[in-house]
Amino acid sequence: MIKKTLTAFVLSACMSLAAHADPLSYARYDQVRTTDLYLDLKADFNHKILSGYAELSLNWIDKNARTLVLDTNELNIAKVQVLNAAGRWTAASFMLDKLDVEKGRALRIALPFQPQKVRVYYRTAPSAAALQWMNPEQTMSGKRPFMFSQSEKINARSWAPVQDTPEVRFTYSARVDAPAGMRVVMSAENDQQSTGAGGWKFKMTNPIPSYLLAIAIGELDVRNVGPRSAVYAEPQRIDAAAYEMADTEKMIAAAESLYGPYRWERYDMIVLPPSFPIGGMENPRLTFVTPTMIAGDRSLVDLIAHELAHSWSGNLVTNASWKHFWLNEGFTTYVTTRVVEKLYGEEVADINLQVEQEEAMASLASIPAAKQALLTRDPDSNANSYTDDGLVYPKGAWLLRTLEQRAGREVFDPFLRGWFDQHAFKSATTDEFVAYLKQNLLAAHPEVMSQAELDEWLYGPGIPASAKHVASPRLAALDEQRNAWLKGELPTADLNGKNWIALEWMHFLNDIAGKANAQQMQELDSSFALGKSGNNEIAYRFFLASVQAGYNVREPLNKFLMSVGRKKFVVPLYSALLKNPNEKDWAKGVYAKARSHYHPVTQIAVDQAFKK
Repeated sequence: MIKKTLTAFVLSACMSLAAHADPLSYARYDQVRTTDLYLDLKADFNHKILSGYAELSLNWIDKNARTLVLDTNELNIAKVQVLNAAGRWTAASFMLDKLDVEKGRALRIALPFQPQKVRVYYRTAPSAAALQWMNPEQTMSGKRPFMFSQSEKINARSWAPVQDTPEVRFTYSARVDAPAGMRVVMSAENDQQSTGAGGWKFKMTNPIPSYLLAIAIGELDVRNVGPRSAVYAEPQRIDAAAYEMADTEKMIAAAESLYGPYRWERYDMIVLPPSFPIGGMENPRLTFVTPTMIAGDRSLVDLIAHELAHSWSGNLVTNASWKHFWLNEGFTTYVTTRVVEKLYGEEVADINLQVEQEEAMASLASIPAAKQALLTRDPDSNANSYTDDGLVYPKGAWLLRTLEQRAGREVFDPFLRGWFDQHAFKSATTDEFVAYLKQNLLAAHPEVMSQAELDEWLYGPGIPASAKHVASPRLAALDEQRNAWLKGELPTADLNGKNWIALEWMHFLNDIAGKANAQQMQELDSSFALGKSGNNEIAYRFFLASVQAGYNVREPLNKFLMSVGRKKFVVPLYSALLKNPNEKDWAKGVYAKARSHYHPVTQIAVDQAFKK
């Protein structure tokens, strides 16, 4: 760090702390924006760090600005250089702010002029929030280690110094050195034929926000599953992954028929180790996927449909800040249902949608009313006052479905495609969507939704009473069996479970949780082998209902918790175990062994459950 100008620098930095749109970023993107990023990195598995430099190309908006502010978290900054008018790299003064637990540290670079390019030399910390470094024994072969990233929402700053806000979009390229025998892949062009000689090279020509920066390094094989899609996975999992992803090209075509051309050239996927903390991450050109979606019968491929749908909602049109998260996930959840319907029929789509809506309604009991709105009215709010992350998905989709039902698809479908076309490769706010909605739909069809009802959807708690609930005839018939079974009027052997699809089992298990007794859960297990289910969505719900009923499932549940790191599954299971006095100590023992197998995101969530 060069200190000769720091006194004046600190004063100017403090003056630049005026309010800006994204409270989770230090970046002053009203003054300067990153237009391109180049990363030159080396992966050190012994020390669990990435090291090298980031080169940022800049567009200066405020001609008087002389400070570049970047977001960082646990980055060790070695030096900063700027490209001068003579084409030489020269040293620049910089300072790091005091650590903020949530946001990390602002990196403030003092500049005597407005350079077109800045280089930051750095290394990550072994505890970087975005990165999980796995030992060989945590992989399928046990031969080589593995590393992967999860940058959403604000963890890109833990492995690259960037303007870490979805408001700023940039193209990027990279060169990454990795140990022999390991493949590097990124959310960019991936050359299947590359050997990594001279470093693994990547290029993303479409502008993306920082949270879509992604990297994975490990023992990986690749298999094409379509003319513009492939799947990467550990060699021992590649066959199962390729089988599960066989309908990918059909999904792309179905989405294109509704919402216009796929604009990212290829749609590749990588199935990560079980510690991946979420179902999927829509990193452009390389969706990251949990292995828990591999059921052997393609019954959970709606997850792929969801991540693919992000190629329009989220990746193509991005929420300008996390306050507007519903523009990403609510839209994507709606589009997913439409793709599922086009591929698998209205009956399956309705079952999927009813389960989604029922889970949304059930979740309201545990979500504070202030976090049930799609959008907070407070312009300076931080992430702690944003909408509940889980509720954003179904509630946002429900609003769009309500508009579709009232306007009709012949009106609504062109309207939604127009939103994607007109805002392609841009970041948007809720106000911009509302303006587009009024101009392009409500102006001609004011009867579709009043301002008061729209406000209720956006700013009110819960689901408006005017919302129409899906009612699947197949689930209605299932409900009759479930009710009779719970009352003891229908023997377990007479349930029609062998003919139920996965979604029907999920609905059934959701509804008996907290109602069935231990004997009933034991009979279900004996009749349908639910504790050994290869479908993790079914297994999770069975284990949860069993723990609540007092049915002993320790042996299969231990295996599940030791091999699955998806936060959606493990956090509720540990929480349920901790509420059962007979299982509390056992749960602590399992977590002591399993914790190191989980991603930091999952560790934090489970740690909080134990503290409570």
